[in-house]
Amino acid sequence: MADPDPDRDTPQPGPEWWEDPDLATAVAEVEEFVASAGWDAAPQLFALVASADLIAAKPELAAGLGDTAFTAVAQDPLDAPDGDLAVALSRVSWPPEVSGCVLVQEIVVLPPSAVADQDEPLDAAAAAGHPDRQEARLVAGVLRGMPGGACLLRVRSADGEPGAEPLRGADLAPNLLVALQATFQD
Repeated sequence: MADPDPDRDTPQPGPEWWEDPDLATAVAEVEEFVASAGWDAAPQLFALVASADLIAAKPELAAGLGDTAFTAVAQDPLDAPDGDLAVALSRVSWPPEVSGCVLVQEIVVLPPSAVADQDEPLDAAAAAGHPDRQEARLVAGVLRGMPGGACLLRVRSADGEPGAEPLRGADLAPNLLVALQATFQD
C-alpha cells in the first residue's frame, strides 16, 4: 500500500495528543457526512483507505474523491451485544489495505461540576438522567501503527441542530483511541 504522503520518510510518531493533519481531515469529513443524517444514530465505523491506492485500483473514482489523503468507507453496522461497544470493537479486524479507521458515536457529556463531588464515576444511566447532561457526537480515528489519533466532539444544540464549533484533540477520548488501535492488532 502506498504512503498517502510520499514526501514523508518514515512516519515520526508525535506525542499522544498530536493529531496527524490528514487523519484530522478524515475525521472532520466523516463527522460532516454523519451529521447530514441528523442525530439519534447508532455507532458507525468507517475504514480509512489511502485515496491514492483507491484511485489506482478504480481510476473512475478520481473525480469524486478530491484531494484528501484518506477516503472513508462506511462499514456494516457494529454487532454490539447489549450496546457494548467494547465487545463490538474486539471483534473488528482489518485487511492490510486499510490505513486506519474512524468511529462515530453519540455520547452524553457532563460538566466537571456534575462529577466533582462523586466518589465513583457515574454509570451511563445516571449520566443520561443528570439535569446538566448534554448530548454530543464523538468522532475518533486512528492510523495503523501510529500512536494517538484524532478526535472531534460536537455538542448537540438545544434545538437538535449541530452545535457550535466542535472541540478537537486526541486527548478527548484516549481510551477509545487505544481500543480503535487494537482493531489493527493481529
